[in-house]
Amino acid sequence: MEQKTKLNAEDGRQEIIITREFDLPLELLFTAYVEPEIVAQWMGTKVVKLDSKKHGSYQFVTTDPKGNEHHFNGTIHEFVPNQKITRTFEMEHTDFPVQLEFLNFEKVTDVTSKLTMQVVYKSVEDRNNMLKLPFAQGINFAHNRLQEIANKLK
Repeated sequence: MEQKTKLNAEDGRQEIIITREFDLPLELLFTAYVEPEIVAQWMGTKVVKLDSKKHGSYQFVTTDPKGNEHHFNGTIHEFVPNQKITRTFEMEHTDFPVQLEFLNFEKVTDVTSKLTMQVVYKSVEDRNNMLKLPFAQGINFAHNRLQEIANKLK
């Protein structure tokens, strides 16, 4: 099955560019990223905090099949409704340093939209280590869930 979420990781760069077109109006795609109840559903996580605004922050807790908790958090630096979110992302208790994420939301048609994420890592090595994980499959799965959950909200 083709992965609809595309990753571009150029050699020697500290970033990954992630793109995905959704069969969702722009406003609904953006809402799926900022409303705690919706985020919890498509990410399969507990949303402890999601303060969707400039200088806001978030905290998520995910439990793996073995019952281990994984904590994620970050700060929202820029927030322009239906256009962009700039935020940090940290996986607590791991060797991965904080990463910077630029999320851009674009209207393609009245019923389709596009998300482009630029994820910047501290080093090329950190970026490459992330790519050794099932990162591409994970984000594609999450975006498929986002599409499925948001379809019910149309």
